[in-house]
Amino acid sequence: MGAAPQDRRPPEPKLWRYELPGGWVVLAGRTEADNDRLSLKIAKANDWWFHVKGMPGSHVVLQVPQGEEPDKETVKAAAAIAAWHCKGRGSRQVAVTGTRGRYVTKPRGAKPGTVSVRKEETFKVRPALPA
Repeated sequence: MGAAPQDRRPPEPKLWRYELPGGWVVLAGRTEADNDRLSLKIAKANDWWFHVKGMPGSHVVLQVPQGEEPDKETVKAAAAIAAWHCKGRGSRQVAVTGTRGRYVTKPRGAKPGTVSVRKEETFKVRPALPA
C-alpha cells in the first residue's frame, strides 16, 4: 500500500484565548505565522485588531459579533492584552495601535507577521490580562 496523501494545509494557528466581561473574546498570536493567520484569515472586517507600537509583540484580535459594538472599556481591555504580549510588558504604560480588521493588509513579499494598517488609533494602556 502507498502512503496516505500528505495534508498540505498549514497547521492550525496556536492562539491565546481570553474572555472579557460581557462575553467578548480576544485572541492573540503566539508566532509570526500565527499572527499572519490571525490578522489576515481569522479576523473579520469589523473585528478590532491591536499591536504594540514600535516593538515586537503578538497580533491581538477582539472578535466583534455581527451587529454588536464593544464599549470603550472593552476595546481598552483588548489593547491591554496586546500590551501584555509584547517586550514592554513590564512598563507602566504602553502605546498600542488599534484598528478594524478591514484596515489590516499584508504588503506583497513581506515576511510573516508583517502587516500594514490604516485608520489606526493609539491607546495608552497598562499591560494586563483579564482577571
